[in-house]
Amino acid sequence: MFRKLRGANTILSHLHKTFSLVWAASHYWTVAWMIMLLVQGLLPAISITLTRQLVNNLVVVAGGGFSWESLQKILMPIGLMASILLLGEFFNACAEWIRTAQSELVNDYISGLIHKQSLTVDYGFYEYSEFNDKLNRAREGASGRSLALLESTGSLLQNSVTLFAVAAILIPYGFWLPLLLVISAFPAFYILMYLNKVQYNWSQRTTTARRWLGYYDWLLTNNSTAAEVRLFDFGDYFQSSYKKLRQQLRQEQLRLLRQQTLGRFAATIIALAMLGFAVFWMGRQVLLGVLTLGDLAVFLQALGEAQGVIKTLLGNLGQIYRNSLFIGNLFEFLQIQPKIVDPPNPLPIPSILTQGIEFRQVTFRYPGTEEPVLDNFNLVLPAGKIVAIVGDNGAGKSTLIKLLCRFYDPDSGSIELDGTNIREFPVNKFRRLITVLFQSHIPYYTTAGENIALGDIWAASNQAEIEAAAQASGIHDKILRLPQGYNTMLGKLFPEGAELSGGQWQRLALARAFFRRAQIIILDEPTSAMDPWAEHDWLERFRTLASDRTAIVITHRFTLAMQADIIHVMRAGEIVESGSHDELLGLGGFYAKSWFEQMQMTSESSSVESGVV
Repeated sequence: MFRKLRGANTILSHLHKTFSLVWAASHYWTVAWMIMLLVQGLLPAISITLTRQLVNNLVVVAGGGFSWESLQKILMPIGLMASILLLGEFFNACAEWIRTAQSELVNDYISGLIHKQSLTVDYGFYEYSEFNDKLNRAREGASGRSLALLESTGSLLQNSVTLFAVAAILIPYGFWLPLLLVISAFPAFYILMYLNKVQYNWSQRTTTARRWLGYYDWLLTNNSTAAEVRLFDFGDYFQSSYKKLRQQLRQEQLRLLRQQTLGRFAATIIALAMLGFAVFWMGRQVLLGVLTLGDLAVFLQALGEAQGVIKTLLGNLGQIYRNSLFIGNLFEFLQIQPKIVDPPNPLPIPSILTQGIEFRQVTFRYPGTEEPVLDNFNLVLPAGKIVAIVGDNGAGKSTLIKLLCRFYDPDSGSIELDGTNIREFPVNKFRRLITVLFQSHIPYYTTAGENIALGDIWAASNQAEIEAAAQASGIHDKILRLPQGYNTMLGKLFPEGAELSGGQWQRLALARAFFRRAQIIILDEPTSAMDPWAEHDWLERFRTLASDRTAIVITHRFTLAMQADIIHVMRAGEIVESGSHDELLGLGGFYAKSWFEQMQMTSESSSVESGVV
C-alpha cells in the first residue's frame, strides 16, 4: 500500500516538475494548449446532444411530407453538427502547430539543461560506468519523454472533460451505466500499469547492453577506427558481437510484446462482456417503449464515445506512468551535485605566481578503490621554473595533473598555490591560471585559426597572436600551406576539410595551449606524436616558450626532460629521485639507468636507419 502511495507521489512529483519545465520553455504556447484542450474536450458531448435532437426531429417529421418547416427541423441540428465538426478540425490543425512549436522549444531547453549539467558535474563522474548509464538514460529521448508526458496529461484532462460530459448524458438512462463503463476498464488499467512497469525495468536493466550496441556501432562506422578494424580484420568479430547482443535484446522485446498483446486481449474480452450487457438492457427498454429511437441513437453514440474515451484515458494513464518513470532519469541526472565547488568565501587569485605549487602530505585514491594512488605525497614545483616529471606507466603522473586542475580533491593533505590551499580559490578562476596539453589531445573540427583561439576563447584576440602561438609550436608553416590558410576547415568530418598528421594535430594542440597565456603550463607527453626531427625543432624553442611561466612537463622522453631546471623521478606514487639532468646522471640511480638505456636504443635505431640508407 505504502509502495503504491510512494509511486503515485513520484508520478505527481514528475508531473509537477515536467509542467514547470515545459512552462519555463514555452509558457505562451502552454496557455494556448490548455485552452485548446478544454474546448476539444467539450465538443464530443455537444455533438452527441445534437445527434439526439436530429434523430428526435426526424421521428417527428417522418411521413409528414416535404415542407420548409420540416426541413428546418432537420437542417438546424445538421448545420450545428457541421460547425462542430469544422471547429474540431480547426483545433486539430492548431494542435499540430502548437505541439510542434512546443516540441522545438522544449527540446532546445532540455538539451541546454543536459549540456549545462554535463559541464557542471565533476570530471570524475565521466570515469565511471554508473554515471555514463545515468547520462545515457537522461539523454535517451528526454525532451520527447517530457513532451509525451505533458501530452498524455493534456489528453487525460481533455478526455476526462469529455467523459464527464458523456456521463452527464448517460446518467438519466441509469446511474449505473457510467459506473459500469469505468468498472469494465479496470482489468485493462491494471494490465497496462503492470506491463509498463515491466517495460521500464527492462529498459533500466539493459542500459549498459544498449550502450555496448552503440559502442560496437561506433567501432564499425567511425573513421578513427576504420584503419585498424580493416588491418586486423576486426569487422566480422565486432559485427558478430553486435548481432548477438541485438538478437538477445530483440527476443526480450518480443517476449514483452507478447505479454502485452495477451494481456490486452484478455482485458478487451472482459470489457466487451460488460458493455454487451449494457447494450442488451438499452435495447430492451426501447422495445418496451420506455425509450425513444433518439434515446437509443444517443445511447449508442455516447456508449461508443465513452468506450473510446475510456480506452484513450487508460492509454493516457499508462503513458503518464511509463513516461514519468523514464522522465525520472532526467530529473535524477539534473539533481547530481558536484563536489568540486567554490568555497563559501573564496580568496582572490594571485596576479603573479611568486612561490610556486606544493603538494603537502597528499593522499588520494580514486572513488570506489581501496588502494591509494598517492600516500602522504610531497612535491614542490617552484614558480618560474621548468619541472619535468618522469616515471613508468602507472606511477601517478597523470593523477598529479587531475589533482592540480582540481578535477579531484585529495582525500587528505593539501595542494597549495603560493602557500594557499587551492580549495580556497574559486574553481573556474583558478583553472584559468592553468593551460594544459593533455596526452589525448582533441582534434577540433573547425578552422585552423579557431582551433588555436579555443585556447582562450573568451579573451579578445587578433590574428597576430594566433600566428605567434602557431609559430611557437611549429605549426605555422603547415597552416600557411593549407588551401585557405588559417581559415581552412580541419578534419574530414565536414565538407572541404583538410586532414593533419598526428604530429601536426599535436603541434596545433600545443599552439592552443600556448595561446592561453596562463601562468602555469602543463604538458603531458607534448612530443609523443612527433618524429625525432620535429621534436628537435620544437625543443629548441621550448625554453623560450616557457619563460616567465611555471612549466610542468610529464614525459617519457629524456631528451625533453633534460631541458628542465628540475627533474623528479616518480615511481609507484612516490618521488624517488630529484635534481637536474647532470645531477641525476651523477647519482647513477633509476634516471641514469633509464637515460643510458634510452640513448642506447636511439643510437641503435639511428645505426639501422643509416645502414638501410
